[in-house]
Amino acid sequence: MKDWVGNGNSIYKTLGASNHTDKAREANDFYATDPAAIDGLLKMHGLTRTIWEPACGDGQLAKRLEQKGYKVIATDLVDRGYGVAGIDFLQASQVPDRDVHCILTNPPYKYALQFVNHALDILPEGDLCCMFLKTTFLEGQQRYDKLFSTRPPRYVFQFAKRVLCAKNADFAGAIAGGGSAVSYAWFVWEKGFTGDTIIRWIDNE
Repeated sequence: MKDWVGNGNSIYKTLGASNHTDKAREANDFYATDPAAIDGLLKMHGLTRTIWEPACGDGQLAKRLEQKGYKVIATDLVDRGYGVAGIDFLQASQVPDRDVHCILTNPPYKYALQFVNHALDILPEGDLCCMFLKTTFLEGQQRYDKLFSTRPPRYVFQFAKRVLCAKNADFAGAIAGGGSAVSYAWFVWEKGFTGDTIIRWIDNE
């Protein structure tokens, strides 16, 4: 006798797998991040005064950073009504301002590995790369070979409570639909760091 009844995609919803969903994924992976994610990061780690947010979307993270007193250069490939549109981060050969010593974003997940490596390529030694990523970014042979084995993050700040990312910035709809089934963390690289990664938890209750 079965003591649990599910369907074909239940397990994927539990795991938060992005390639199994009953809803079409948004073009260009636009899933806006709850600005509270910034509050969690700032509880754990300081940031440089000027920050480049290269996948700014409609400005959820950038606006919160500005509220906290940071100068933010916000760009995106797609015009979503905030920042400078038409900027392909992966084609940038350098940071947009000499005062930028931190690149921070929630990158399109399918390009997350490229975003991290490119940020570390163009940042000066010692500068910060802060990426809001699914916790499952930690796994995978390709990510280990092409990133973690030679460029480990200095910190992984794991949220104790789920942080909401909303398709097309529709937070009300996401909440009505049951909130988030995906676990997120801040991955913080300091260019040139080669030691052991420290994992800490963000108590975002």
